[in-house]
Amino acid sequence: MKKAKLNKKILIISLCILFLIINTIFILFTFVPKIELKGEQLVYVNINGEYKESGALATYHGKDVSKDVKINGKIDTSKEGSYELEYVIKEGLFNSKVKRKITVKDIEKPNIELEGGNEVYLCKDATYEEIGYKAIDNKDGDISDKVKVDIDKDFVNYSVLDAAGNEGTVTRKLIYEDIEKPTLKLKGSETYTIYQNSNYKDPGYSVSDNCDKNINSKVKVDTSKVNTKKIGTYEVTYQVTDESGNTESIKRTVKVIQEPVYPRGGTIYLTFDDGPQQGTTNVILDILKEEGVKATFFVTSSGPDSLIKREADEGHTVALHTATHNYAKIYKSTDAYFNDLKIIHDRVQRITGQDARIIRFPGGSSNTVSRSYSKGIMTTLTKEVVNRGYHYFDWNVDSNDAGGANSSSQVYKNVINGLSKSSYNVVLMHDIKPQTRDALRDIIKFGKEHDFTFASINMSTPMIKHGVNN
Repeated sequence: MKKAKLNKKILIISLCILFLIINTIFILFTFVPKIELKGEQLVYVNINGEYKESGALATYHGKDVSKDVKINGKIDTSKEGSYELEYVIKEGLFNSKVKRKITVKDIEKPNIELEGGNEVYLCKDATYEEIGYKAIDNKDGDISDKVKVDIDKDFVNYSVLDAAGNEGTVTRKLIYEDIEKPTLKLKGSETYTIYQNSNYKDPGYSVSDNCDKNINSKVKVDTSKVNTKKIGTYEVTYQVTDESGNTESIKRTVKVIQEPVYPRGGTIYLTFDDGPQQGTTNVILDILKEEGVKATFFVTSSGPDSLIKREADEGHTVALHTATHNYAKIYKSTDAYFNDLKIIHDRVQRITGQDARIIRFPGGSSNTVSRSYSKGIMTTLTKEVVNRGYHYFDWNVDSNDAGGANSSSQVYKNVINGLSKSSYNVVLMHDIKPQTRDALRDIIKFGKEHDFTFASINMSTPMIKHGVNN
């Protein structure tokens, strides 16, 4: 009997304890706020990178109270190490907390950049030669010297480890196929001008190919469309196909023009070098306009653009002289001359829109000063400028305004004494000289009174050429 009472008492106590536990759990779930992390509990952040907070989700009595969560702790992503953030929510008499661990370390892989791209085309049976690469790490900087290169038949594998053990890799694919066209270039000018009924002699070409070593013999030149007996514009076609079937073709324009008739009765071509210059060129243009005379201006890189534009707008020929007028620079080599010529050509084209092709050599084609800088260069240049589509003009009447003629009367006498009625007269003057400016109207007056005609030089004007002395 006593035993039964004891068991009953134990049962009652057990039920009370169970009720207490259940009640306590109920209170905890009811009155204690709940909090859980968004995102991972363990987060890795790259050194000097940005830590992005994911936040935490908190509820209390079934309501979202996430806005009440407080985050304790700081993270310095500029320093490697382990950091801890504590997320705390307090509602009523109870609070809850969770923690997130953040590890700051170098977790970024090095980057390998391949020169020439990730695919390289090679000639058949060629051996790959490394084009180049560069490896950059966010912390270690340039680690190109640590790159390991493994060459397979069809692939080149690159790998590199930074100081933190992060590995960067990249692969270059090797494709044994020739897809590159041959390189075909014209010798001489793209536009070739010859007189009617003359013989066309092709200036030639240069050709090369990345794989085909016998490419020169495969070039086909078609000159069949050029008819030098008939005035017109024709094309010469150059075509080559390499052994892989890659074809390249280029064209040269051939202009057949009428051979000019040498003027009779005395034609005067007034030409001015070294300008433009404010104070002289503008006055010369005024005089020419008033007298109804056209002239030719061989310009340089000096002076205002507006004067060159005015020369063109008023119907004069804007021709090319030199950009620098520096003999040592211009006559150093053929390339140096054409580089200088291109500068002044481009200036004239920019201002006037004209592709100027009439030129005058600094010092004339007969100059000897060029010997000091490149022996034989004038012999080369006088041929090459014509091959490139230019016409060069020297002179047969010299005003000597750049020499001893320091007064307008001396300039005037030198010009009128040099004029000939039986031929045409290319007069050398300089529009930067005041004495030339002051003599010009009298020169024109003399020409008109003695039945000379005035004209500007164009591409049909016969070239006056000196004898070449270098």
